[in-house]
Amino acid sequence: MPNIAVIGAGVNGVASAIKILEHYVNDGKTPIKVTIISEDFTPNTTGDGSAGLWGPYLLGGTSQAKVYKWSKSMHQFLEQIWLSEDAGEAGVCLLPCIRLSTSTVATVEDFWRDIVYGAVDLSKEQLAAYNKGRSVKFTSGLSFVTYTSEPIKLLPYLMKRFTRNGGVVVRKRITDLEAFVADSEYDVIVNCSGLGSKTLLNDDQMYAVRGQVSRVKANWIFSAMLDESDDGNYIIPNTESVVLGGTHQERDYNSKVCQKDRRMIVDGCRRYIPGLEHTKSLFDWVGLRPGRTELRLEAERRGRKLLIHNYGHGGSGVTLCWGCADDVLDILLAAKNGSKL
Repeated sequence: MPNIAVIGAGVNGVASAIKILEHYVNDGKTPIKVTIISEDFTPNTTGDGSAGLWGPYLLGGTSQAKVYKWSKSMHQFLEQIWLSEDAGEAGVCLLPCIRLSTSTVATVEDFWRDIVYGAVDLSKEQLAAYNKGRSVKFTSGLSFVTYTSEPIKLLPYLMKRFTRNGGVVVRKRITDLEAFVADSEYDVIVNCSGLGSKTLLNDDQMYAVRGQVSRVKANWIFSAMLDESDDGNYIIPNTESVVLGGTHQERDYNSKVCQKDRRMIVDGCRRYIPGLEHTKSLFDWVGLRPGRTELRLEAERRGRKLLIHNYGHGGSGVTLCWGCADDVLDILLAAKNGSKL
């Protein structure tokens, strides 16, 4: 019986574990044991504090073709959930969005525009409305509809789905990956340790991308606004609050709330929606995204064991998790069938 461990209980670890487990359960031919091993589980993962808006973000030099494939798989997965009775439990909602850019050399990044619904460029008149009072003008914009899948709800839903199919959960901190691979009972280890891979593997291509947000009570906001400028803000409604953001500070490991950043976030978002001045502040949150020069998804042999790496998802953990899990399963099945890794 294959005995598989997934290290990390963020959205990519849990998605990989589910994808593997459900494949074998649905196949019904080969018994399998899949275990998620992590020091922290929801609601204490990095992803739990994020807004969960679908959209590729902060992925370094990762291949655009791969990002397209992975993110499309997740969008289709979210569509399946949204059309099912699980949408509420999983925190999946359809959301109208506006993305704005100040770039003078390119339009708003939209290689994924055929994945989302109803993507259209903003007209000159619409851009003019957003540019009122701005010294640096927006040069392009895109209107579309996509999904939010709030990790604070999505992760418990996925964990429930995992354990319902016989998945095992172990709360443990792995500090020496080499020793764990060599000495453990597992035939296959899937490394989804996120930023932890920096120390577990001495991976100097990994770095933190600090994200700080503020959450407010503003149930009257029903669409997202995303400014793609280097110092741009974003406003993303969730089911019970609205996320105001944010920062993307590379190689900043400060996990404390910074009041200067908070003022930049709150004041910046109020310039777009003045009515936010009268909303109730709920809390501020900081998370360290797992940045990398390029997302790592590949396998290596360690003796008779298989080690699959799946980490470095930047600000796109939710957006890429299901598609990356597809590739993790494909690598596992190819290795089982004797194919070259």
